[in-house]
Amino acid sequence: MRIAATINGQQMQADDVWPGESLLYVLRERLGLPGSKNACEQGECGSCTVYLDGIPVCACLVAAGQAQGRDIVTVEGLAGPSQLHPVQQAFLDAGAVQCGFCTPGLIVATHDLLSRDAEPTDLEIREALAGNLCRCTGYEKILDAVRLAASRMRAGG
Repeated sequence: MRIAATINGQQMQADDVWPGESLLYVLRERLGLPGSKNACEQGECGSCTVYLDGIPVCACLVAAGQAQGRDIVTVEGLAGPSQLHPVQQAFLDAGAVQCGFCTPGLIVATHDLLSRDAEPTDLEIREALAGNLCRCTGYEKILDAVRLAASRMRAGG
């Protein structure tokens, strides 16, 4: 089957898609968008989080056919044409990126949080990121990155 959707603001399509394929597989393997990571394939780790019609979802749990005609934004779609989104830049600047598997999902979750709450408390940050697992950082640098992104976004940058 053919899947056509708006992905990162562009109309894209994938042909010969098996209806049971995951959206994650289609994004990574058929459309060349490897930012969302394939880690657990069970919706437990958050590494594959993308926006589907403005709502964060685990792309590994979405059947490809469910993406037909929908609006999808991946971690790649958050960046501008010549610079990273402030959340992405904050993760780099705070040293919250290590192996990189959890990073895309954490960035999308942080982006979602800060779009709803410009000044989250530490508890709100922890709750917003609870569905994302990291095995490298111990989370403190990730919390620093969220705080840094929030501060920069409030300041207009």
